[in-house]
Amino acid sequence: MTILCVRFQLPPAREAALPGLLGLLEDFTPVVEALPPDRALADLRGAERYFGRDAVELASVIRVRALALHGVDCLIGAGPGPMLARMALRDARPGVTRAVTEEEVADFLAEKPVAALPGVGTATARTLCEYGLDTLGRVAAAPLSTLQRLVGAKAGRELHEKASGVDRGRVVPNGVSRSLATERPFTRDELDPDRHRRALLSAAGELGARLRALDKVCGALTLTVRYADRSSTTRTRTLKEPTAHSAALTRTAYEMYEALGLQRARVRVMSLRAEALGPAEQASHQLTFDPTDDKLRRIEEVADRVRAKFGPHAVMPGTLAA
Repeated sequence: MTILCVRFQLPPAREAALPGLLGLLEDFTPVVEALPPDRALADLRGAERYFGRDAVELASVIRVRALALHGVDCLIGAGPGPMLARMALRDARPGVTRAVTEEEVADFLAEKPVAALPGVGTATARTLCEYGLDTLGRVAAAPLSTLQRLVGAKAGRELHEKASGVDRGRVVPNGVSRSLATERPFTRDELDPDRHRRALLSAAGELGARLRALDKVCGALTLTVRYADRSSTTRTRTLKEPTAHSAALTRTAYEMYEALGLQRARVRVMSLRAEALGPAEQASHQLTFDPTDDKLRRIEEVADRVRAKFGPHAVMPGTLAA
């Protein structure tokens, strides 16, 4: 066990704390891969030798430091590779690291449903289950040629290797992700366009606040609408200029929504993703003669300070407060 997959139990409003938590992991190893909004992979091969402790012992220290320094608890999975560490994380409990050793890999995977394997989507899982290959143990025992006929040559070979516990992944050091996302599920399938727009207004406002807290701007916005029949529509639009201004994000979200031309669509979830993130200090802003825009930006700065002091719901648009 040399790889940890750590999930910090961060509420969405505190995603700005992720860089500091990554720094905590980097106190033990420089090989840390961020998996926003709340996860990270850490390769502890060098750390185990340096500190004279195994991965599980180091995981306990990381958990204590996260609580003491940041007030954040975490769930931790440990395994010989990134894939197995991620799968172990799903079985982790607060205060207890779920560790999978080399000797335990086959037993750990055998009874897992095939959909639990990273990279196996709904369609692939359905195809495998139709042929009785509903667990990873059965997939590993199946002839490679059979898997290749079902899902393709390359995918079949990768599937057979992963189900057999062969983890060829590696931890790739990186920074915080170049995207932020949020979603707004409805309590029931929603047909009302006004409620759709309210959801987009709320989501765009949250993204703008989170971007400003991180001193970031985004260059593109992606809208995903999931419907009652589980189908979805995704649209991406590049912004005229990188921004973290909530009003600009809301306008773009509305434009993409209107372009979909939904007619009495039963919507289950609407989500927005801010992409192509960059430092705010490097972004340019086209000046205008419209005093309203400058006024909105000043109000936004004040609202951010109020939310930071009294909570994310201290200031919100009147439409959402109704």
